[in-house]
Amino acid sequence: MLDLKYLRKNKAEAGQRLADRGVEPGVLEALLAKDEERRALITKVEELKAKRNAASDKIAFAKRQKEDASEAIAAMQTISKQIKEMDQTLAELDAAVQDAAAHLPNLAEADVPVGADEAANVEVKTWAPADYAGRPEVLQETPAWLKPHYEIGEDLGILDFERGAKVSGARFLYYVGDGARLERAVYNFMLDQHREEGYTEMITPIVVNDEAMYGTGQYPKFQDDAYRVAGLNQTYIPTAEVSLTNYYAGETIPSEKLPISLTALSPSFRKEAGAAGRDTRGLIRLHQFNKVEMVKFAKPEDSDRQLELMTQNAENILQQLELPYHVITLSTGDMGFSAAKTHDVEVWFPAQNCYREISSISNTKDFQARRMHITYRNEAGKLELVHTLNGSGLAVGRTVAAILENYQNEDGTVTVPTVLQPYLGGQTVLQAVQ
Repeated sequence: MLDLKYLRKNKAEAGQRLADRGVEPGVLEALLAKDEERRALITKVEELKAKRNAASDKIAFAKRQKEDASEAIAAMQTISKQIKEMDQTLAELDAAVQDAAAHLPNLAEADVPVGADEAANVEVKTWAPADYAGRPEVLQETPAWLKPHYEIGEDLGILDFERGAKVSGARFLYYVGDGARLERAVYNFMLDQHREEGYTEMITPIVVNDEAMYGTGQYPKFQDDAYRVAGLNQTYIPTAEVSLTNYYAGETIPSEKLPISLTALSPSFRKEAGAAGRDTRGLIRLHQFNKVEMVKFAKPEDSDRQLELMTQNAENILQQLELPYHVITLSTGDMGFSAAKTHDVEVWFPAQNCYREISSISNTKDFQARRMHITYRNEAGKLELVHTLNGSGLAVGRTVAAILENYQNEDGTVTVPTVLQPYLGGQTVLQAVQ
């Protein structure tokens, strides 16, 4: 959530920065007007409470003097009634201000490209193995035998989308045999890498309460995209970011522990309500998928550096898997709701002849920490909000899809990346079971 004090004092600047994030004109003005009404009412209530206290003192004095206090009592009753009515109005204004503020996205960093959508994103890096012949600048013509990952998986008998749809509906699947083993190899490899990089591995709840979803910014704006538990204020997590970041909700983290790096494998559940018709085949946009998540808690002066380190951590996975990718900085119109700056890592899919997102690494600054009340004591001993960061390290299913496409062979087999072979008992090739 944004700092209301900043919004009040920097109305013009905040208005422009929110406009860069796609917020309609007038939204900030309406919020600040409601906030001004709330603050004015607080002043009136405080003045009335002071009058009530004075009346109470007069009543007590009159009673001690054995004098008639009926007028003072009547005056106090009138004031008390006014205070009660104003308190009710104030509670309603508080709720309205909080709700309006909760729907405002985070403000972008000054160096984030300004634009309405992905067209304004900026590529900052490309990488491919030296001997890779399928990257865009080399691949002049798609070989006739090159297939998309879902066809490869079905031909090898390791991905079963038909039975997944039969049992659960569209965009669910079964991983079968070597498919299940490959998925497990990928996420175990990722977790091992992150542990070496200093992350503490966690196993988190996959069902969280509404306060947790609010804390990381999924609620209230994106509630329609969530799988909720019927009859309870609980939700199946859309990412382990929610459960990892809320680990310290309402706490003050000892300064000497920062930065803190956490990682977790978890299933993720998303309705993808706004994505109808997109990527309906394959592993790119499922309703349930595995993801290895990275989360950091950092001091404000260190969070920009941690964002670059987290991006390098995601890149490291792809480099060891020898999968070509590029890194882009998202524009103001393409970033997620809670992000102040985001790097997307996109892996190359030769059969689709394009890059596809496989990790999104964001610095949310103090946006989430303000919602969750996560603080630390700075050098002056004053409580200050921490900065939180999150990113995929990586989306496991998309990594499997990229492996299948980039490591496919003309005979229909798939070579197992060298770094994954120990996780598959030395197996070097995936092939159809005879």
